[in-house]
Amino acid sequence: AVQSVSMSSGGARLNVFPTRQNLQVMKVKLVGAKKGHSLLKKKADALTMRLRNLLRNILEAKEAMGLAFKEGNFALAEVKYAAGDIRPMVIENVGTAAKRVETRIDNIAGVKVPVFKAIDKADAGSGSDNTGLSKGGQQISKARVTFAKSVDVLVQLATLQTSFTILDEAIKVTSRRVNALDSVVIPRIANTVAYIKAELDELEREEFFRLKRSQDKKRKELAEKEGEKKQGLPDGPAP
Repeated sequence: AVQSVSMSSGGARLNVFPTRQNLQVMKVKLVGAKKGHSLLKKKADALTMRLRNLLRNILEAKEAMGLAFKEGNFALAEVKYAAGDIRPMVIENVGTAAKRVETRIDNIAGVKVPVFKAIDKADAGSGSDNTGLSKGGQQISKARVTFAKSVDVLVQLATLQTSFTILDEAIKVTSRRVNALDSVVIPRIANTVAYIKAELDELEREEFFRLKRSQDKKRKELAEKEGEKKQGLPDGPAP
């Protein structure tokens, strides 16, 4: 059932009827909210630590990518100098991709992130010979190896960037939940528990005073009856 929220002198609280059963329910909810807050806080801390490590790895991967492309462009310049424009011949010799990307799912503190891995295909070597190329075979082989390393670095960087984006969003969501529990849910339930306790104490005091008045009234009635009986008794035997 949806419970409305009311304002009291102690702050916002749930609009529940003050009974002992509701008091027990609110106490259980308060314990659960505090436990959830603690777990979410630990999750946010773990994700933040992992995000910082990812950031450092991303910077290293970007530096490695820049170096790999620098070496690849230099190797390609050597190929063009030795063999001229080889693009039509290379495209004709290449039948299938030399690498494929495998994907698996990694779990980081309850957050699922994809992990990519570049795999060399065993049957892709048939197109790696330099058939039809009159010269520059050594430079072409060097350029192929250099750009293959660049692909590995790119796949690694793709994994890191994707994980960074997913973890960053997960941290934002988790932080919002932690703040909501800390600033809204827990105080509201705590105010409700305090309200129910105060109302029950007031009811107990009222019941105590009612019983006391009832007992005083009964004592007074008994005293009056005793007085009437004493007044109605004769003082002695008739002459």
